[in-house]
Amino acid sequence: MRTSLMTWWGAAAALLILLCSLSASAATPKGDWLLLPDRVWTADGDVAHAGWAVLVRDGMISAVGPAGSIDAPADARRVTLPGATLTPGLIDLHSHLFLHPYNETLWNDQVLTEPQDYRTLLAAKHARDTLLAGFTTLRDLGTEGAGYADVSVKRAIDEGLIPGPRLFVATRAIVATASYGPGPRGFRPDIALPGGAQEVSGVDAAMAAVREQAARGADWIKIYGDYRVGPDGATAPTFTAAELKALVDTAHQIGRPVAVHAASDAGVRMAVEAGVDSVEHGYGASEATFRLMKQHGIAYEPTLTAVESTAEYFQHYVPGKSEPTERMREADHAFRTALKLGVTIGNGSDVGVFAHGENWREPAAMVAGGMTPAQALHAATDVAARILRQSQRFGRIAPGLAADLAAFSGDPSAQIDALQHPVFVMKAGLPYLTPDHTP
Repeated sequence: MRTSLMTWWGAAAALLILLCSLSASAATPKGDWLLLPDRVWTADGDVAHAGWAVLVRDGMISAVGPAGSIDAPADARRVTLPGATLTPGLIDLHSHLFLHPYNETLWNDQVLTEPQDYRTLLAAKHARDTLLAGFTTLRDLGTEGAGYADVSVKRAIDEGLIPGPRLFVATRAIVATASYGPGPRGFRPDIALPGGAQEVSGVDAAMAAVREQAARGADWIKIYGDYRVGPDGATAPTFTAAELKALVDTAHQIGRPVAVHAASDAGVRMAVEAGVDSVEHGYGASEATFRLMKQHGIAYEPTLTAVESTAEYFQHYVPGKSEPTERMREADHAFRTALKLGVTIGNGSDVGVFAHGENWREPAAMVAGGMTPAQALHAATDVAARILRQSQRFGRIAPGLAADLAAFSGDPSAQIDALQHPVFVMKAGLPYLTPDHTP
């Protein structure tokens, strides 16, 4: 036992040393940087501009335009990015840093058997992998049994202790009593199980949970509006209309927007009628419900990659070879319906179900579902920033915004698969990946 503990702590110490050294190597003093890619995609339009450059000064974008028009200081550090397109740093609006792929460890086993200390260290590694993939901002929608540890990871990133994207966190998420996991179905009734989220029943308990999570550091409130609680595990709403309205109204009163997990048409409609700010998944939503969502200006994160990934793990789906599963067809139909109706669609992948650092798969899935590459890039940059209420801070390449930037080989505004190949990543004016430095 003593040997295994020493081995665990040794591995943990090694990981911390690695992460801290990577953060320290990136955290060079902010100064002037002249970035010289082949082209720049600013998110202000659909087409990348050939021959443009970007000047970064003290963590902010100072100038963008034709390279010859930018008056860069003589001592500015020049980074040439041949063959690459510079874009705003990418944003994933639905992530779970405390999860890893279910074909490695099932969700139940992650929550039941992996210590929170271990999961927090793993989340730090996932944050690093995400940043190096060109995603400079994440909305993390629930620690899935790891308490409020996301607040600590966010703090460590903000203080420069570890490398990672900007985090907007939701802490524990809120579920109706006995409607989430692990269990209680399938477990002995005399066993007290850890929960993947905070369970509540009744309006008063719902309001108290929102206030507690906000006080603990939640930027967003995450609610499970429906789940597999119906007969034979059918997806059905979990909260009453009064409970759901109390959750949303309390969150809004204290300045927290609300994201709702809802996969059924009834669950999505209840969430929309309660006034939520974004709907996650929405696979079973009808056209009428999507029309209502558009009418109310509610954002939609389709999480297409999560559906494909679970089909691979549990239904023997093989990409490029197998026919799509019924759930995949349902998700694709919902996405195409929302796109046709002009619903605001943000890039949200549910990463954690699949490997962190492969976040690019969601924009690629949206293009496969009918978006143009430029639309998918918008969903992962300026549209996502608008959903986060952060348009005045980041999401575009424009003077006065934070220098959150990524460059990719090729041109993702024309071929979305270029997002697989990041060659440069900068967050707040600090470089984390450059052509001559690959951590």
